[in-house]
Amino acid sequence: MNIKRIITSFDYILMGIVVIIFALGLLAIASATDVMTYGITRQVQMQAFSFIFGLVIIGLLQFINFEVVGEFYWWMYGIALFLLVIIFIPGVGVIRNGSRSWIDLGPIDFQTSEIAKIAYIIFLAKFVEKCGGMSSIKSVVKAGITLVPILILILKQPDLGSALVFVSATFGIMLANGLKYWQIGLGLGALVAGVPLIYPHLESHQRQRIDAFLNPNDVSLPGNYHVMQSKITIGSGQMYGTGLFQGVYHRLNYLPVQESDFIFAVFVEETGFVGGLVVILLYMFFLLRMVSMSRKIKDDFGSNVIMGIVFMFAFQIIENIAMTLGRMPVTGITLPFFSYGSTSIVSSMIAIGIVESIYIRRKKGTFFNS
Repeated sequence: MNIKRIITSFDYILMGIVVIIFALGLLAIASATDVMTYGITRQVQMQAFSFIFGLVIIGLLQFINFEVVGEFYWWMYGIALFLLVIIFIPGVGVIRNGSRSWIDLGPIDFQTSEIAKIAYIIFLAKFVEKCGGMSSIKSVVKAGITLVPILILILKQPDLGSALVFVSATFGIMLANGLKYWQIGLGLGALVAGVPLIYPHLESHQRQRIDAFLNPNDVSLPGNYHVMQSKITIGSGQMYGTGLFQGVYHRLNYLPVQESDFIFAVFVEETGFVGGLVVILLYMFFLLRMVSMSRKIKDDFGSNVIMGIVFMFAFQIIENIAMTLGRMPVTGITLPFFSYGSTSIVSSMIAIGIVESIYIRRKKGTFFNS
């Protein structure tokens, strides 16, 4: 594919929304790390560098034909499994925040599940296409079975948040391929019935987070104090906020993990309800734009990949924002393009690059032709 075709077919609206969200997030990170006192902090520098690096990756991905990549879908599945297994090798994986989900690369920690989920989405998109959709219970079971080893490895880390992201992406691809309401009901019923069996086998800190969510007024439970401080921080912003770099609660370190998990609370304290609403609307436009792009794709595989990415992002966005408001359990999931985290930024940019690469090939007989 020539550069002229890439330039004319690239979706600049989607990319523009991403840039705006990132810019607002960078301001929030700058405030959370108190740049007015300490100058440009390492977090701000790493976030900016990661985004620029991500832009380069997006540009390179436009030259890759993902229909060809899709033909190696079992390799994608193998890559996903390898990335989740490698962290258990002694001397390779490191423990951060109670989870063995990371590889220490010196200046940064690399969370392998961030790349694994993209590889799995590519795999499942082609796998579902090969199955002819999700119209039969047999196809649903076959697709579900491929998720089981992924979930076992993720929960062994343990990382419940990432496990739920995989489930969300899988559900999105299935839903876009004819998953019936009775099948959804059956799956939800099985999930509810399985909770009493799953709960005793969760790690202690995971059970504590669930207990805290079910008993929000008990600040003695781990996690509830964090959520309480988050809600106080958000409430202090009122309608228009205290002003950029003028937040009090996070600057006095009442708010935990303020540059990543609870970055939304930082932003709302300083920009108020209006600022928080702007961010939520930007994310809504971001998701709807990708849904619109997926409908213009004439190939099931490409459309499946985009829908998997949409649901991957949607769960992360909803979970993180709802978590800061005390509406969902604390899981440590970052807010895409907004929270601090090099791996999160780069993996999110890779996902956008894949969406754009698929989209620019939509117009010819089969959209993947170069």
